[in-house]
Amino acid sequence: MTGTGIVLYARSRAVPQTVLALTATALLAVWAAHALDSYLDPERRVPVVALAPLLAAAAIGTSLHSASDELDRTAVRPWWHRRLAHLLCLTALAAALLPPAVLSGAQTFGPPAMVRNVLGCTGLTAGAAVVLGARLSWLPVFGYVSAVYMGISGVRTTTLPAWAWLLEPGTGPGPWATAALLFALGGGAYVVKGARGTP
Repeated sequence: MTGTGIVLYARSRAVPQTVLALTATALLAVWAAHALDSYLDPERRVPVVALAPLLAAAAIGTSLHSASDELDRTAVRPWWHRRLAHLLCLTALAAALLPPAVLSGAQTFGPPAMVRNVLGCTGLTAGAAVVLGARLSWLPVFGYVSAVYMGISGVRTTTLPAWAWLLEPGTGPGPWATAALLFALGGGAYVVKGARGTP
């Protein structure tokens, strides 16, 4: 793809606006972590570690929309590598921008948890884009994060159930494997099929 082709592709997918949204999300996460005095108590990072990846994934999911999905499907050249680069670049950007909000704690809700949650939430959003379309791709991840956040708030055990990988404080392999699997499945489905077109 030529330089002009890359620019046109980025503009057609609202990539510049998505980059701005990711930057704003990162700034909001830094502000929220500071306002919550999360450096005093690692548990105060939970809203930041849960909600910032949700907002980033929603922004990425919206950018997966194509105004000309019929043309994309009938193009001479396959689009999978463009979709792969698009998804990987925005996910990597979110994974780089968000961890500074929680740098004060590497073991408990620190940067590893933030990166893990970005991967998992983005995978859920990418998969939802295939099924529901890019404009509604944020709904399933929003519902999941909300349900987990509210459902786990009263739990006072050291080990969380497998479905609550999002709120696992440490860097254990189980939650990472779940997030990586979600990203691989959802991202792979999007790369192969593309986002569902709007009727």
